[in-house]
Amino acid sequence: FGLAMLIAVTLLVFSLTLDGFTSPFSLFTIGRQVGIDTMIGLAMMAVIVTGGLDLSIGAIGVCCAMAFGWLVQILGLPILLAIPFAVVFGASLGFINGFTVVKSGVHSFIITLATMSIFFGVMIFLTKANAYNGLPPEVQAFGKMKFFKTISPLLLISIVMCLFLAVFYKMTTLGRQMLAAGANPRAAELSGIRTGRVIMACHMLTGALAAIAGLMVTARTGASVPSMAGHLGQDWLLPAFLAPVLGGTLLSGGRVSVIGTLLGAGFVNVMTSGLLLMRVGEFWILASLGAMLLVAVLVDRARQQFLKTKGMI
Repeated sequence: FGLAMLIAVTLLVFSLTLDGFTSPFSLFTIGRQVGIDTMIGLAMMAVIVTGGLDLSIGAIGVCCAMAFGWLVQILGLPILLAIPFAVVFGASLGFINGFTVVKSGVHSFIITLATMSIFFGVMIFLTKANAYNGLPPEVQAFGKMKFFKTISPLLLISIVMCLFLAVFYKMTTLGRQMLAAGANPRAAELSGIRTGRVIMACHMLTGALAAIAGLMVTARTGASVPSMAGHLGQDWLLPAFLAPVLGGTLLSGGRVSVIGTLLGAGFVNVMTSGLLLMRVGEFWILASLGAMLLVAVLVDRARQQFLKTKGMI
């Protein structure tokens, strides 16, 4: 609720001080980017739930987008058939991460730091860093589609995915097992939960969500481009952490905030758009976002310490 109110206040201030901030085009652009950043945040949230991290989200997203471009442009597969192939490919890359983490016992930070370079490097080698810019016009048309002149279908996709994940974590056995494994792995193991398989499932879900995010970026640009997430996919790391952490997902695992992730992405994009219209330098915007993430992490840490002193965790 507090984050929602903060977004409302920020929107009000920028709409009163900046010309064109609430124009239909501006709201459409913000909403479209919120949809993409929300999906990126959900991908990271899916692995944070067990106390893990995945630095290869951007690399997975780009690899899946390039795979989609190859299937559609080179093989001539229909778009509706290429999309599930790309998502399954993302889940497969996530499985590689999860399997390696479980079998090696090494923290996911190190494993995914390595696979980030491996996935991206292999993709560059296979594609020779060439973009697939001959995709059917329906791809870009979908990214430019508008409902009521302001709402992007990319935002609607993320909202639907948020609702699905909210139900998944609360109502399904696997979702509750993921939360239990993150809250107390030893207790979960003693209760019969095979935490290794749960961790692998979390990484597979992360890979699938990252693939969807990559396809959404492809729809926005109308092409599959190797640099769509920056070098090694590093441009996705900041929104990947900002959205779930600001939304209330615990970095230690055991609790997620799906709707909070959506609101976190919304707040970040509203702030970024407003600062850009104020002609604030991009360096200062990145510095502000980094400071925001640092404050959110420190607040999360302080909240955990407070709950421990009260005997609530």
